[in-house]
Amino acid sequence: MNNCDVLIIGGGPGGYVAAIRAGQLGLNTVCVEMDKTLGGTCVNVGCIPSKALLTSTEHFEFAKLHAAEHGIKIEGVSADLGVMMKRKTDVVAQNTKGIEFLFRKNKVTWAKGRGTLRAGNIVDVTAKDGTVTQYQARDVIIATGSVPIELPFLKFDEERVLSNTGALVIPEVPKHLIVIGGGVIGLELGSVWRRLGAKVTVVELAATILPGMDEDVVKEADKIFRKQSLELRPATRVTGGRRDGGKVFVDIEKDGAKETLEGDYVLVAVGRKPVLSGIDAAALGLALGKRGEITVDAQMRTNLPNVYAIGDVVGGKLLAHKAEEEGVIAVEVIAGHKVHMDYKSMPAIVYTHPEIATCGLAEHEVKASGRAYKTGKFPMSANGRARTMAETQGFVKFVSDAETEEILGCHIVSVDAADLLQEVVLAMEFRGTSDDIGITVHPHPTLSESVKEAALGVSGRSIHI
Repeated sequence: MNNCDVLIIGGGPGGYVAAIRAGQLGLNTVCVEMDKTLGGTCVNVGCIPSKALLTSTEHFEFAKLHAAEHGIKIEGVSADLGVMMKRKTDVVAQNTKGIEFLFRKNKVTWAKGRGTLRAGNIVDVTAKDGTVTQYQARDVIIATGSVPIELPFLKFDEERVLSNTGALVIPEVPKHLIVIGGGVIGLELGSVWRRLGAKVTVVELAATILPGMDEDVVKEADKIFRKQSLELRPATRVTGGRRDGGKVFVDIEKDGAKETLEGDYVLVAVGRKPVLSGIDAAALGLALGKRGEITVDAQMRTNLPNVYAIGDVVGGKLLAHKAEEEGVIAVEVIAGHKVHMDYKSMPAIVYTHPEIATCGLAEHEVKASGRAYKTGKFPMSANGRARTMAETQGFVKFVSDAETEEILGCHIVSVDAADLLQEVVLAMEFRGTSDDIGITVHPHPTLSESVKEAALGVSGRSIHI
């Protein structure tokens, strides 16, 4: 039996960050991961490879469609899919090797195998050759993540019926990619293949794409994506589907009208669900929520003594950075620090072009709460730097308390929106106001001035509109 202070089951964003932080704090730390590389879904088949392809295809589309307006003449522009895929693979490898280096630096043991949690915080780690190594941990952190939801009539084969994993390694540009799900994954990966020349049809059950987001954001995104030639089918139900050789067929229905879409690939992106790999919740007495997620408190504690859970397996917004912060919180609680998790200002990004970045509450959520509020909105078309970049689509929008101007939410559609949002996230962490941002000097000319202008707009003081 091997003893350790902290054992983490899962080496994804939450797990590996928790392991590194535990190592920094001097705890004897073991991280169990059965995949051949660390980093989990995000690093290997999610955030990192998708952003690599998004960046490459964005460069391609700029060269093909937009370079000329900058006076740059490029003839015979073409995309080499093989090179793009190799670059994506290389980027992933850089990240996974980086995590391994940080494990060594912080004296974290990577236990390679499948972890099984037993009573009394005993964890069996089963290697690929069947060898079992047993650990006795003082504290255990469950970070087993999530898996894509399958449709019963369209099971993943990762050849023609794809999850996000398969959609990142399609060996050719599809003639027609059908995307089921108009959320983040569907729109990002749909954008990748649309830029490379595929016809892309996005089918979404909800009344709009990006369901739940601020209504102004949804309207702007819908307009932009349609202009980019994404075929959007909101308020449409998928009733069936099948693969026939190199073809896929998806049956849809809208307002009683039935239709069958024919494509050569289909991406099913209807959400993800928690996965309790190696965790027998019933046998352990581990409390679960309605969707099979592990229930935790603000310090990431489960109902079991000295057992914590973080990341996708605890539900909420399935975001890598959320998992990372939860991992840090769990470890610091174990180390005796007085910390807790706060989700109020948690940012979320859609890495399309332009980007969509949000934090806090949407306007309809504040309205539904009955709280009096004000909004400020500034179009990127009125921003000098955006004009110089020929990137004038989108806006910045604030939702603030009517009396105090405390920031309740911020929503940005713009090039580099993810980076523009961060000053708002920081302000919200300190219960800052839109006026705090409005009176702060922003350099000129920058995209960030649009954030200042929108903040000033809450009190009717925008200058350039």
